[in-house]
Amino acid sequence: MCTAATYKTKDFYMGRTLDYEFSYGDEVTVTPRNYPINFRFMGVRNNHYAMIGMAHVADDYPLYYEAFNEKGLGMAGLNFVGNADYNEPDLRGLNGESNIENVAVFEFIPWILSQCATVDEAKERLKFINLTNTQFNEMFPCANLHWIIADKESCITVESMSDGLHIYDNPVGVLTNNPPFPVQMFMLNNYMHVAPSQPENHFAKELPLATYSRGMGGLGLPGDLSSASRFAKVAFTKLHAISGESEAES
Repeated sequence: MCTAATYKTKDFYMGRTLDYEFSYGDEVTVTPRNYPINFRFMGVRNNHYAMIGMAHVADDYPLYYEAFNEKGLGMAGLNFVGNADYNEPDLRGLNGESNIENVAVFEFIPWILSQCATVDEAKERLKFINLTNTQFNEMFPCANLHWIIADKESCITVESMSDGLHIYDNPVGVLTNNPPFPVQMFMLNNYMHVAPSQPENHFAKELPLATYSRGMGGLGLPGDLSSASRFAKVAFTKLHAISGESEAES
C-alpha cells in the first residue's frame, strides 16, 4: 500500500508512504557526495551527487526505497507486483559493443540520482538503460517495482514490463501500485463529476434538494484503500490543494 505524491508551492516537496505491517530495517540514509558507489555492471562511481532517503543498508550498500539528491531530483520505487518484469544483462553493453547501461533493479535509484540533476537528464539516461533481474544477494530477490521520478518542473513514471521499458509523463505527480500507469490515468475519467465546490441540483429541479454538509462535491470519490482508489483520491486532493480551489472561491 505505497502512495507517492509531489507538491509544488513556494518550494518543491515529494514524499511517499511505506505501509507495511512490518519493517525491512529501513532508516534515513545519506550517501555523501563522491562516496564510492559500486555498480554491479557499470563499475565504481567516485564522482556523483549527494543523496538522502530511506534505505535498508546491507553490506555497506544503500538499498534505497526513495531518495533525493542535492540538486532537487527525487525518485521512489513502489510495489508493482504482477506487472514488473526485468531483463537479463545485455552482453553488448558488457562487452563495450554498445552504449547500453546494464543496471540492476536494486541500484536503479542511486544510478539515476548520482548523475542526474533534473527529470530531463534522467530521461536521457533512460534511453540507454537495461534494467536487469540481478539480485543483490541470495537473501534479497528482485523487488517488483515501478518508479516515480520528479523535480520542481516535471514528473515521470517508469515501468519495466514484459513488453519493454515504458516512460510516461506524469501530469498528476502521483503514483501508487497496480494497475499500470496508463490505466490509472484512464480511470480518472470515472471522477470527472467530482469537484471541490458544492454540487448543484441536477437530479430534479422540481425537488427542493439542497446540500447539507460541506465537501459534498467530493461525493463519488472512492473510500477504499486499493491502489487505484488511492491514486484517484490523492490526485484529486493534491491538484485542488495546489490550485487553491475551495468552496469559497467557486
